[in-house]
Amino acid sequence: MEQNQNSIITKKDLRRVFLNSLTIMCSWNYERQMHMGFMYGMAPILNKLYKNDEEKKKEAYKRHMEFFNCTPQMTSFIMGLAASMEEQNASSKEGEFQPESISMIKTSLMGPFAGIGDSFFQGTLRIITFGIGLSFAQQGSILGPILAVVLFAIPSLLAAYYGTFLGYRSGNKYLAKLYQEGLMDRVMHFASIVGLAVIGGMVASMVPITTPLQFNTGGTELVLQDMIDQIFPQLLPLVFTLGIYWLIQKKINTNVLLLGIIVFGLVMSAIGIL
Repeated sequence: MEQNQNSIITKKDLRRVFLNSLTIMCSWNYERQMHMGFMYGMAPILNKLYKNDEEKKKEAYKRHMEFFNCTPQMTSFIMGLAASMEEQNASSKEGEFQPESISMIKTSLMGPFAGIGDSFFQGTLRIITFGIGLSFAQQGSILGPILAVVLFAIPSLLAAYYGTFLGYRSGNKYLAKLYQEGLMDRVMHFASIVGLAVIGGMVASMVPITTPLQFNTGGTELVLQDMIDQIFPQLLPLVFTLGIYWLIQKKINTNVLLLGIIVFGLVMSAIGIL
């Protein structure tokens, strides 16, 4: 791995990031999904870069506790890139680097990388390797489960290992150039657009709210959900998400919101509205 003379992060540090990234699915929740695993992967880097600046370290910890979801085998590349950006932030003078660009790049990359990773690792490699293992298992061979796990694990580990270094090297190579040529603002602008598109798509797919209401008018049965979908697809998930976001902006306690959502869902379902 080629490094700048001013690099603070070493190969040993990146190997620790890789090892920590293997645990990314060990702590998962429905609010922010893989955020704690991502934070754990970045912890060695942040502790080293900001060891003399507790305030910046707290900001960095908070930054990497934001929502994150991606194919596990692809996350190490994003960690490596984020590590390079954090190094740039730590070594820059006040105002020279925009820390929010780190979150924007993460958000813009996790969707496309998840699409690639899920298609290859989950949709192709896993099916092929476990198919090979199954053929041996059907014959009563102990090689069945062993082959299934090994054949899937080796490409996954190689992709995660080299992805860490590739992500860091890509950041080292291109970040300085972007700042020198004054292009970082444009990158952030496009990254924010892609990130918002990703989050918008997740709202449509992860907030499955529909209404069963139907009306009979002159012998014709009108299904309200079909009418909504024709006018504005996924309108109900959007309205519900914006409503929750508005309540969060009003500083409503999260526990109150969670209980309110449960009660609201039960009541609306019981009376047949949702």
